[in-house]
Amino acid sequence: PPPPPPPAMSALFNFQSLLVVSLLLICTCAHLRALYPALLDRNKQGFLGLFWKAARIGERLSPWVALSCIVMGVALLFS
Repeated sequence: PPPPPPPAMSALFNFQSLLVVSLLLICTCAHLRALYPALLDRNKQGFLGLFWKAARIGERLSPWVALSCIVMGVALLFS
């Protein structure tokens, strides 16, 4: 019988997937903060503070985040 297929890699061990997940988190949090600011502003510390920090990164570095999303999209299309 043929050997079983290898298990799928998680985003933690595949650098390109980790970048995609990080960009999606930053973009999603920035968008949610633009729509519902109180949702992320009340959780600035602890585990949920990571989402607030991702929103701040998305707001302050929005041209770079947008450029990174475009580059990542092109890279995913041609890989």
